[in-house]
Amino acid sequence: MGRTSRTVAGAAILAVLCASGTVVTAHAGPTVPGVVIPGIEVPEIGGLVPPAQSELFGGGRNLFPDKRFVALYGHPSGPALGAFGEQDTAGAIARVRDLAAQYQQYSAEPVLPAFEIIATVASADPGTDGRFSRITPLEQLRPIIDEAEASGIYVVLDLQPGHTHFLEQARIYEEFLARPNVGLALDPEWRLAPGQQHMVQIGSVDSSEINEVVAYLADLVQRHDLPQKMLVLHQFRSSMITGRELVDAGRPEVSVVLHADGHGSPAQKLDTWGALQTGLPPQIHMAWKNFYDEDVPTFTPEQTMTVEPKPVFVSFQ
Repeated sequence: MGRTSRTVAGAAILAVLCASGTVVTAHAGPTVPGVVIPGIEVPEIGGLVPPAQSELFGGGRNLFPDKRFVALYGHPSGPALGAFGEQDTAGAIARVRDLAAQYQQYSAEPVLPAFEIIATVASADPGTDGRFSRITPLEQLRPIIDEAEASGIYVVLDLQPGHTHFLEQARIYEEFLARPNVGLALDPEWRLAPGQQHMVQIGSVDSSEINEVVAYLADLVQRHDLPQKMLVLHQFRSSMITGRELVDAGRPEVSVVLHADGHGSPAQKLDTWGALQTGLPPQIHMAWKNFYDEDVPTFTPEQTMTVEPKPVFVSFQ
């Protein structure tokens, strides 16, 4: 149950945007920590000023079990990549606040609004560096994240890295990840092995690469005295994360969330939901995605929150 129809359209749109300068291609040179991106200044580790705010929206420094989130997913380029791009940032803030309010009556914990923004976008063409991934410039995301932060909206930055290491792309956005209310999502569907291409193979990632990101985020939290950082792992089939039982979900600085990405009928979604929990480390929380177009029908807030275990994070695409 992949996302082929929406992604084909999205890849074509993002290819046009890339040509116009809205997104840029990663340089194929040095890997972490010496990331080099033409036209993008990537801060050195430790070179950022700690933020003034040290608590999460809703209070406290730990994400779960005291909070839940409802998010709009997508890219600011437009609606082809998800619900977030169907309106401007102000409209998205109003829309996700309304969604969170709809879910509140079904949760004993506060339900907070969030955005999951695709920061690096899987591309149908390899680009000049052969990475099959387009990087959204920091200057395009900064005003969106600033507005979200001012409005109490938690932001998760989603990575679709192609042939790039997840940690290499995460480092590009360290300026944002050093903020208290910005988390990270890894989408293994778009993490390609050598010789693979999007829409030909479904990508995958090993737990060792995920754990490098966990260690990086934990270090970032420690250095800047940040509250707990959310790390979302997208998955809809078992092959997408190898060695999943070895994912380091025990770091107090990072809360790992497994996001069930399957779409289709209620029976199909629940089958995926159940299958993904087999062998899941107990420290990993479960998240749910509702698709406006691909789900038949889209789950209501009541239906979503009767799923067991009750998801800590619900996104809309």
